Amino acid sequence: MFYFLHSFLPNSILFSFGPLTVHWYGLFLVLGMAAGITVAWKLSSFYGIEKEKILDLAIWLIVSGLLGARIYELFLEFPYYYQNPTAAFKFWEGGLAIHGAIIGGAITLFLFAKRYHLSAARLGALSVTGLSLGQALGRWGNWFNQELFGLPTNLPWGIPIAEINRPLQYINETFFQPTFLYESLGCLLIFTFLLFLNYKWKNKIDDKKAIIIIIFYLIAYSLLRFSLEFIKVDITPMLWGWRWPQIMSLIIITTSLIYLFINYHPFKHKTKN
Repeated sequence: MFYFLHSFLPNSILFSFGPLTVHWYGLFLVLGMAAGITVAWKLSSFYGIEKEKILDLAIWLIVSGLLGARIYELFLEFPYYYQNPTAAFKFWEGGLAIHGAIIGGAITLFLFAKRYHLSAARLGALSVTGLSLGQALGRWGNWFNQELFGLPTNLPWGIPIAEINRPLQYINETFFQPTFLYESLGCLLIFTFLLFLNYKWKNKIDDKKAIIIIIFYLIAYSLLRFSLEFIKVDITPMLWGWRWPQIMSLIIITTSLIYLFINYHPFKHKTKN
């Protein structure tokens, strides 16, 4: 199904017109945002939230998400950006960390909910449902940028990587694992299940159900990301032998499971005899 990836070496630039250059990464970033906003807008009635509020929130989430993703990436790759300070502003060339986007978006969402007296849980459930689809689309930008690929492979859907983009230890290899594709498909599965939950609980989504949707996303995506990090070859900070995105994923999974146990375990509402 994805065999075409094996024989196509993408160009990061979609088109240029005079001083204007449009990158594929930017296009998929915009498509992902548009898809996420559309999903949240369509499902807003399930949560009793006005569509206009979704559009207002989307603007703030886009700004805070991009800032959070970039700032997080700058900290992770501080030595590189310290040596190349102008590169810090070239976000269209890649370098947006999803964990930073989630943190920035979560802070903004909480403040927005408090400002307009809305349920942060319901806004969060709407947001992660749209976000999962946005991630599925946005990851294709990594393919065009020839970044975040995995180990060398002989699989028929392995992607060719230009020599300039290969790690030195794999300079003589040609085809690599398309981790962007694996993550895109994984996010699409997560989105499908979240959409199923939204329609299953249609017009009955209270804060409790909204929190379950949020936690499912956090655990499912963190498991996906944790697993894929084993085959990625990009340079990232390490801690105790683990890649930093794996550490963050484990923190999110552990925190989510503790929250579930404390608030939803079967003995919570039992009284002593």
